[in-house]
Amino acid sequence: MSTSEEFFQTHAVFTHEEYAHSRGSASPRTIDSLLRKHVASGRVARVRRGLYVSVPAGTSAEVVDPFLVATQAAPDAAVSHHASLQFHGRTYSVWNQVTFLTQHAARPFSFGPIEYVPIRPPAPVADRADMGGGIELVPSAGGRVRVCTCERAMVDVLHTPALGGGWEEIWRSLEMVEFFDLDAVISYALSLDSRATAARVGLFLSQHRERLFVEDVHLARLAARAPSQARYLDSTREPGRLVHPWNLIVPERVLSQSWEEVV
Repeated sequence: MSTSEEFFQTHAVFTHEEYAHSRGSASPRTIDSLLRKHVASGRVARVRRGLYVSVPAGTSAEVVDPFLVATQAAPDAAVSHHASLQFHGRTYSVWNQVTFLTQHAARPFSFGPIEYVPIRPPAPVADRADMGGGIELVPSAGGRVRVCTCERAMVDVLHTPALGGGWEEIWRSLEMVEFFDLDAVISYALSLDSRATAARVGLFLSQHRERLFVEDVHLARLAARAPSQARYLDSTREPGRLVHPWNLIVPERVLSQSWEEVV
């Protein structure tokens, strides 16, 4: 059995259960006492009930990798939406908010400057074991981050634009991704059973056909699921131009990507 210090050196973020397991047959009272002692000494910091971060000498608890914290926030937690693009280094703006998918009941919490927000997976895939797929474990900061792929993140922010920061942030961020597995993008988009989402994905891909090597067959799969009647790009009902075959009324600023002209 390793010592507590050896455990802390290899666990930048850990749960109460993980620490208890490392202590072998120690009683729950002993585990709680040890954790209180290490928190009081400053070697460990409590993030919230049942979740802790190790604090190496000479550092602050707040410098912990926020994506590691999010991964440990629930048994199935996966960094999602804008936060997953940020993890992959593909966002126009850096946020102090980390969203994570989970099927478990969870509440938002803050630690240091970061706000952590649990998100229920989209309804059509919410109860699947893999929450719809497109989730991977990636080594990072001495641990492993459970995070959505760029393909899933692309569809998720187009499905729920508010979690992507709005159209300028979404477009500029997705344009930073050099390559998408288009089959994965389209399969996941169609699995959400949303005509608006299929059309938004199709719109973005059609605008970036050459760069992303988008073929007619890709767009045809999405166009087949586009709205049958004209719909606004989102619930704000911002005026724009009707774009076929997506049947979306798209604001001129999105069509021309003239973000710098927006005051």
